[in-house]
Amino acid sequence: MRFSERNGYKPIREIIQKNSINMDLKNALWNTIIVCIFNKYSYHFGARSRPIIGSNLESFFQLLFHSFFKKRIDQIPYSIEATIDDIDTLFFKKYQWYEIYDFIEACIEYFPFQDDKDSFNTLLNDCLQIENSAYRIINNKVTEITSEQEIKSIEEALQNTNPYSGVQQHLNQSLKLMSDRQNPDYRNSIKESISAVESICKIVTQDEKTTLGQALKIIENKYGLHEALKKSLSQLYGYTSDADGIRHAMLEESNLSYIDAKFMLVACTNFINYLIEKTK
Repeated sequence: MRFSERNGYKPIREIIQKNSINMDLKNALWNTIIVCIFNKYSYHFGARSRPIIGSNLESFFQLLFHSFFKKRIDQIPYSIEATIDDIDTLFFKKYQWYEIYDFIEACIEYFPFQDDKDSFNTLLNDCLQIENSAYRIINNKVTEITSEQEIKSIEEALQNTNPYSGVQQHLNQSLKLMSDRQNPDYRNSIKESISAVESICKIVTQDEKTTLGQALKIIENKYGLHEALKKSLSQLYGYTSDADGIRHAMLEESNLSYIDAKFMLVACTNFINYLIEKTK
């Protein structure tokens, strides 16, 4: 992760890729298509300069041209090499980010080697996860897993906590650990999200030793807090204490994922934004 990402200077939308695809992700998706489809071209003469007609990819390109590109199939270039060049131009120079995802879905739908389709989807999802895309392949479709509202919650929390460097540092660290492309650390990302909540509670109550439960009681008495909301917050963040909860149960799980860390970061930023607005 670069300096700008580690220290919170890079916009959230560039770290979590929603409504965009940067060149790293674009290259990774293209490489997956090359490896899983184009490089498996087989023709009885072998060379990529040989024709598509008669090869094992003939039906794939016919479906692609007929149903996706909406072109005549007699306009398919003669060779696999020329066809890849034409698609390369579309993919890297002409397509918008959403058109690239349309193309990915078409490749999945017309995938020519059905026994390997799950592996293709897995490799695509690996690329999407490593590059922090807001989308994943689910049931053969590109599906949003990070909403606009979630991104806005993180953005607002980072802006709202400008006066509170300690809280902001915890949030930046949580985001950094969650979105590190080389070595994501979801467990410690969750810890940092919780620490941000604890930190804002100490600021709001002006008590360095307060617990979340005590802070909620103070906020309820001083500013008003609906009982149902207080209970839900207490239940959700109850595992910040030394009792049963995230520090003892969830964090011991071996399969924590980006989804778990993102959920906790968004939940914590929602609560932080709520507390700051409530106590103004």
